[in-house]
Amino acid sequence: MGNRHMRRAAALSSATALACLTGATGATEPVAAAATSVDGNGQCTFPMKKQIKGTPWSLQRLVMDRLWEDTKGKEKDGDPVKVAVIDTGVDNTNVQLKTAVDASSGANYLSVPKDVSGADRKRAQSPTYDEVGHGTKVAGIIAARPRPGTGFVGLAPDAKIIPLKQNNAEGKGTPEMMARAIRKAVDEGARVINISQDTKGARSQQDLELAIAHAIDNNVVVVASAGNDGADGKSKRTYPASYPGVLAVAASDRNNERAYFSQSGDFVGVAAPGVEMVSTVPKGGQCVDNGTSFAAPYVAGVAALIRAKHPDWKQNEVVAQIEQTAERGVNGRDRYIGWGVIDPVKALTDDEQAIQRPTVDNGSAQNIPKPDPGKLILGETPHERSVRLATYALGAGVVVVAITAGGAIVLRDWRRRRDA
Repeated sequence: MGNRHMRRAAALSSATALACLTGATGATEPVAAAATSVDGNGQCTFPMKKQIKGTPWSLQRLVMDRLWEDTKGKEKDGDPVKVAVIDTGVDNTNVQLKTAVDASSGANYLSVPKDVSGADRKRAQSPTYDEVGHGTKVAGIIAARPRPGTGFVGLAPDAKIIPLKQNNAEGKGTPEMMARAIRKAVDEGARVINISQDTKGARSQQDLELAIAHAIDNNVVVVASAGNDGADGKSKRTYPASYPGVLAVAASDRNNERAYFSQSGDFVGVAAPGVEMVSTVPKGGQCVDNGTSFAAPYVAGVAALIRAKHPDWKQNEVVAQIEQTAERGVNGRDRYIGWGVIDPVKALTDDEQAIQRPTVDNGSAQNIPKPDPGKLILGETPHERSVRLATYALGAGVVVVAITAGGAIVLRDWRRRRDA
């Protein structure tokens, strides 16, 4: 891990470090991932013995009964919506993920070092081996099961996670591995794919672009993090978030404003909570972390709920629904939070019919009818005249009341002096 990435981690938070990992150079550029987080008491080690008891702020704003009124991630026939997590692996020994992860449908695209043997080698070959913790946190935000003693739960706790490990602590992942993982997700029946990574140098790669197009052509919702290099305020494209059809997610804070580190650009679709995000870690417990890496699965969880409730909706209709129902800072789309900060409950309740693309609100300036020149009124309108007369009447009434009250006081004082 280079000094540049360590400085970036320190810049994100003094309490929560989020670093980008790099891999060895070669013909194919590596992929950026994120390292383990730091909680308020120091380094987050695995497992965390204590659970976080309270409800995370990102869930406090939701009325869960409304959100889950129709589904928690299962379709009407009882089948769970499959969500592929392409990341550093997803640990399934954490009790909140034990029944959420389908290891048999996953894959590990990283080679195991030759010096690792025996049981350790077998474990390292599994897609449920997550030595970083990043993929486990991502999966938890999507589908962690409820557990007594903690207020943390995934947004789609009945969904099923497909673990696809293609990155690790050394950043050995490549766009080619990511492309293979995407195609595997499609073959395994994933309805949603979450990618909380971006390619080093923000470069487009042909294999990756074709794999993304393949997923979209097969009606899969692809959600990707926008990136964490936005502290300088400059807009730039990141990949795979910038590919056509991908729902790129920026990070927002408690005030529904862009988190300062969140990458901006015209490719951003929506924003979602990405600051002080609670989620599961390998072997048990939870930690807190920051980044667009954890904003993306918040959106992927909502996408899973929509797919469960509306299994016939196309992937672009799911994306449009999320964008249309977002809480907007401006009446339209901007480069910081896209169409706005996601509103999960509205996305699941304001859904009478599918839409093809988001639109500006009906009350926007460009939708206000132009005035009819033939009805232009000069001088005082009837309404204005009524308001003026009513004001006069009110004023006169106040004066009468004041005079009456004042006269009564004067008469009272005169009688007292006379009696004295």
